[in-house]
Amino acid sequence: MKMTKINIKNLFVGLILVGSAGFANAQTTQTDSANTTVTTAQAGSNSTIDGLKKQIEANPKDTEALAKLAAAYQDASDWTNAIDTWKKISALLPDWTPSYYSQAYAYQSAKDDANAKLSYEKYIATVKPEEVEQNKKNLAYAYFYVAFAEQQSDPAKAKEHIAKSIQYDPTNQDAVKLSKTLNS
Repeated sequence: MKMTKINIKNLFVGLILVGSAGFANAQTTQTDSANTTVTTAQAGSNSTIDGLKKQIEANPKDTEALAKLAAAYQDASDWTNAIDTWKKISALLPDWTPSYYSQAYAYQSAKDDANAKLSYEKYIATVKPEEVEQNKKNLAYAYFYVAFAEQQSDPAKAKEHIAKSIQYDPTNQDAVKLSKTLNS
């Protein structure tokens, strides 16, 4: 089982890099059609999504295919399907923290702040002590998001979260500004 987790973590890092390259390509590539502008990332994602769906139909517990599908949905800005797919991964791999962070990101992108906050909190709670170092930037952002969301309803808790955010990433100027606001 440990080998599976290592492969999945490596897959997630790879998907992030591939997704970044796809995003850059999507920003610069257009078709020649005068009426329709379609990026290569969007055009390729439908066939990618369809292929991954077929693969998952054959093996619904294929977490690597599910992670690729969730990333493909995110690349296509299909937040509802991305969220649903990340939830499936979380059910299959409840200790795999990237699925919670990715859910939070998808919720946030879909403008569902309440569920984004809950998913960031789940991510924070799921990160194991031995994983903190490699997750510092994501933890910093998750704590920042939760602090920002709680600044009105629970200022004391927001202060705790923003302190953690700055502890993990003291260079985040948004977190520093929020900390000054909360502590003034």
